[in-house]
Amino acid sequence: MPLIEKKNITGAEAIIHCLLAESVDLVYGYPGGAIMPVYDEFYKFSDELRHIMARHEQGAIHAAQGYARSSGKVGVAIATSGPGATNLVTGIADAQIDSTPVVCITGQVPRHLLGTDAFQETDIVGISTPVTKWNYQITEATEIPEIISKAFYIARSGRPGPVLIDITKNAQFDRFDLTYEPCTEIRSYKPVPVVDAQQLKDAAAIINAAKKPMIVWGQGVILGEAEEEFKTLVEKSGIPAAWTVLGLSALPTAHPLNVGMVGMHGNYGPNVLTNECDVFIAIGMRFDDRVTGNLATYAKQAKVVHFDIDPSEINKNVTADVAVLGDAKETLAQILPLIEPKSHIEWLSEFEKKYEIEKNEIIEKAIRPTKEGLTMGEVIEGINKATKDDAIIVTDVGQHQMKACRYAKFTRSKSNITSGGLGTMGFCLPAAIGAKMGAPDREVVAVIGDGGFQMTLQELGLIFQHQVPVKIVVLNNNFLGMVRQWQQLFFEKRYASTEMTNPDFIKIAEGYQLKAQRVNKRKNLQSTIDEMIQSKEPYFLEVVVEQEENVFPMVPSGASVSDIRLK
Repeated sequence: MPLIEKKNITGAEAIIHCLLAESVDLVYGYPGGAIMPVYDEFYKFSDELRHIMARHEQGAIHAAQGYARSSGKVGVAIATSGPGATNLVTGIADAQIDSTPVVCITGQVPRHLLGTDAFQETDIVGISTPVTKWNYQITEATEIPEIISKAFYIARSGRPGPVLIDITKNAQFDRFDLTYEPCTEIRSYKPVPVVDAQQLKDAAAIINAAKKPMIVWGQGVILGEAEEEFKTLVEKSGIPAAWTVLGLSALPTAHPLNVGMVGMHGNYGPNVLTNECDVFIAIGMRFDDRVTGNLATYAKQAKVVHFDIDPSEINKNVTADVAVLGDAKETLAQILPLIEPKSHIEWLSEFEKKYEIEKNEIIEKAIRPTKEGLTMGEVIEGINKATKDDAIIVTDVGQHQMKACRYAKFTRSKSNITSGGLGTMGFCLPAAIGAKMGAPDREVVAVIGDGGFQMTLQELGLIFQHQVPVKIVVLNNNFLGMVRQWQQLFFEKRYASTEMTNPDFIKIAEGYQLKAQRVNKRKNLQSTIDEMIQSKEPYFLEVVVEQEENVFPMVPSGASVSDIRLK
C-alpha cells in the first residue's frame, strides 16, 4: 500500500510529503529564487517539518552530515540553484569520501530555460556527478515521488553516501496526483553482497592459524551497526585491534585489546607492528594512503583478510589473500562460530612495550606538560575529565584533529565526528551543530583550530538563533598548525602564508550573545572546561596554546609505517 496519496497538489507540496514519508523531521538549508516554492511549503508545514536556516550553504551540508553521523539517519540539505547549489559541493564531496548518507535537494531554473545560461543556472548534476553516489534532475512534477524514494534508498543502503536531486522550478509549481511508495530495491543495484560461506571458512582458517594477528577496523563497523559483533570477535579471538580515524569509538578506548590508532599520526605500536604481524585483518576500512604510507612496504609479510561491503575496495590498494564481502554486522556474526577462542599474550605485550616508549617520549609530555605554554593534548585531557569520556567530539582537519583523535577517550560509538578523507577546514562548527541536533541527549564538543573556525564562523548565528547548546573550543596558536609543522620539518621553517593575525574571538562570540571565555594559563584551564561542560547553554572557549607545538608520532609522507618518527 502507498504511504501517501494526495490529489491535485503542487510539486513543491509533494516534496514535503515525500520527506515526511521518509521520517525526515529536520532539514538544513538556505532559501533562494529557484527553490522558493518549496520554502513556501516549509512555512505551511512548519509544525511537522523543521527547517534550520544555515548562514551559508556549506554550513547547511556540514550540519546535515553531523546530524547523519550522530543519529544514524539520513541528513537532508536544501539550496537554490547556481551559487546555492555549488556551495554544497564541498560538503557533498566530504560526505562521499566518508560514506555519509545525505540527500541534497537543489532548485533549478524552469525546464524551458535549461541550457540558456539563465540567471543562476548551473549544471549542478554535471558538477556533482564525480562526488555523489547518485544524482538526478527532475523536470516534471510527476517524477518527484519515485526519484525522492530512490534517493533515500540509495543514500542509506549498502555503503552510504550523498545523493543530489535537482528540481526545476516548473516541476515545483506543476500539479499532479501524488502516490508515494518507499523504494526497497532497484534493478541492477545490489547494495549488500550476499555473504559467501567459503570466504568465511577461508578467513577463519587464516585467523585461527595466526601467531601474531592484528585487526585494523574502520568506519564500516559503525555504519554497519556491528559494534557488539566486533567487540565479541576481538574478545573471543584475543587479537590486538587498532583503528582508523573514522573507526574511532566503535570499541571503547579503554578496552584492553584496543591498541590505538594507525596512520600518519597514529600510535607507535600499531604502526610499527603492522610490518611484523603474520595476519592482518582489515574490517570496514579502505587502506587510505594516510593509513598505509608507502604501499610497497606495507604489511608485505602478512596474510591479509579484508572484510568490506564495497567490492571496489577489495584489492584496490592492498591485495587480500581472502576477501569477505558483506555488511559487517552480518559477516562478523557469521564468522564468530568459526573463530577459536585464544589469547595472544606475548604478541599483545609487544604493543604494550611500544606504548610505554610512546608514553614516555610523547604522551605524558602532551597531556601533562611541564613547560609554561598550554598544549592541545592537555585541553583534550581536560575535556575527557569533564565529560567522563562520554562526549561526542567533532573536529575539522589539522593538528587539533590529530590531537583530539589521539587523546580523546570514548565509551560509546558514534562519538568521533570528523572530516576524514577530504580533510575539510570549516567542517567542525556546522557539523557539531548537526551532531547536537541529531543526538540532543549527548554532550557535543566542537574542537576547532583557529584557521578552520574562521571558515564557517558565521554558523554561530545558527547557534544563537536556535540556542543549540553545543560547546565550542577553539585552540588558537595563530598558525595554520599542520601546514606550519610540515614547513618546519620539510621546508626549513619557511612559514609561507601560515602565520595568522587573528581577530578577537571572544568579541565575535559575544556579538552572537554566547557565553565566552579565554584561557591562557594552566591554573584556569580545568575549572573553565568544567564550567563550559556544566553549562546548559551554548558556550565558546578560546584556549591560547603553544604556537609551534607539533603532532608526533609522524609517518612522513611516502615513508613506510615502520619509519614512524617519535620526534
